[in-house]
Amino acid sequence: MPEPQHALTDRTLVISGASRGIGLAIAVAAGAQGANVVLLAKTDQPHPRLPGTVHTAVAEVEAAGGRAAAVVGDVRDEDTVRRVVDTALERFGGIDVCVNNASAIATEPTEQLSAKKFDLMMDINLRGTFLLTKACLPSLRASAAARVLTVAPPVNLNPRWLGEHPSYTLSKYGMTLLSQGWAAEYADTANIAFTCLWPQTFIATSAVAALPDGDRQLASARSPRIMADAAVALLTQASAKVSGKCYLDAEALTEFAGVTDFADYGGGADPTLDLFLDRPKDPR
Repeated sequence: MPEPQHALTDRTLVISGASRGIGLAIAVAAGAQGANVVLLAKTDQPHPRLPGTVHTAVAEVEAAGGRAAAVVGDVRDEDTVRRVVDTALERFGGIDVCVNNASAIATEPTEQLSAKKFDLMMDINLRGTFLLTKACLPSLRASAAARVLTVAPPVNLNPRWLGEHPSYTLSKYGMTLLSQGWAAEYADTANIAFTCLWPQTFIATSAVAALPDGDRQLASARSPRIMADAAVALLTQASAKVSGKCYLDAEALTEFAGVTDFADYGGGADPTLDLFLDRPKDPR
């Protein structure tokens, strides 16, 4: 995508769930623009099946041209979240962008879904988003162009999505509603924009690759780079233009970067639409 003239240079981002996948891609893209990035993730040591740790993520951001710091911990924990903010302030002098990327998913039917998995989704997706954003807000107020970007879907009340996996849907829509609620709550704080970003298609991550049908899923999934490029495009827009809105990655790239051909991101001629997005002529 066209470079937005390195608008993120010297701005500081904090990103949850940043050791791999979409979070890592956003961190690297920001680093390539000269940003400072504080990466929060639980993966301190290599996972037996999933590549990357928060430390290798730091190395990737720095290799791309940015500065980075790692915080090992859990976004559900208030002390950990405070360490993220303290690290950003001590290393880079402030916070300009909070990226709520960490998320848990469990799509079992209600009678098969354990209370433990239910709690995990609510704790990571909702509590984690709340804790990290709340902790960043005092520093964001001091930024000339603050942003809170949450990886969450447009709220689609089609019964298909309400009924397909109600608990996961609740947790993700809750993230979206928090973002839109904050946009209204802080509407008079002109320097802070709250925006959601969601992939139009499945994204090729190591977690998808580890699925039983991972090879098939990867063939019709786009690269995490599309989310990263879309995030950069959104983070460089005027607050009033994007606050309170929810964008698909392809929509953001078309509107703000003029990109209409997404072949470079992979996924083939007919990539699989992501969850919460209605298929054309959906009979349900």
